[in-house]
Amino acid sequence: MNWQSAVQRTVTGLGYDLVDAEKSVGGLLRVFIDHLPDAAHGQVAERFINVDDCEKVTRQLQHVLEVEGCAYERLEVSSPGLDRPLKKAADYARFAGAQIELTLKLPFKGRKKYRGELQAQPGQAGTGWRLLLGAEDAKGSATRAARRAAAKPAEADSASAAPHGMDRALEFSLEEVREARLVPVVDFKGRRADGGDAPRAAPGAGVNSDDEVDGGRIQ
Repeated sequence: MNWQSAVQRTVTGLGYDLVDAEKSVGGLLRVFIDHLPDAAHGQVAERFINVDDCEKVTRQLQHVLEVEGCAYERLEVSSPGLDRPLKKAADYARFAGAQIELTLKLPFKGRKKYRGELQAQPGQAGTGWRLLLGAEDAKGSATRAARRAAAKPAEADSASAAPHGMDRALEFSLEEVREARLVPVVDFKGRRADGGDAPRAAPGAGVNSDDEVDGGRIQ
């Protein structure tokens, strides 16, 4: 079993969501975990990932990786942070309605980065998504499009005819996305400022395998 499969099986087996896992050239294995959404209500989990969660996953991963013979130098398990990345289709479905920052692989209307509310396209069965742009973002996009139209009419006409672009919304598929992250929402009362559901990830919560998890230093 390779290290990716071992990490996936271990994290999900413990009842957590595997947000991301990466291994550096120097052998540092970083694993980001989150609580699963409330299955009963289909909502985002309200709890933070804390040090106890990270310790639990760290201990189990150390055991599994050793048994499976997966080589690594150091292991770090932590929360994904308030700017949680969206990696898989389930992430997009889970955070529909949230504000995200989106980076496309290829520029559309002269830009790659957009920010707005994530929405599912009606009738697309989770395969099509749209970003409802904020007023300033939409205004800036329209201004850039107008400038391009004045400079290069043919090219601008081609861009405006693309099926995944609109003045106030950007339609896209996951294959077009280079990176997507939640827009951090900071509220010292533990809830989102807008009163809605929010991703619950304690900033900086994490455990390094070099730390002594029983009474030692914890990151």
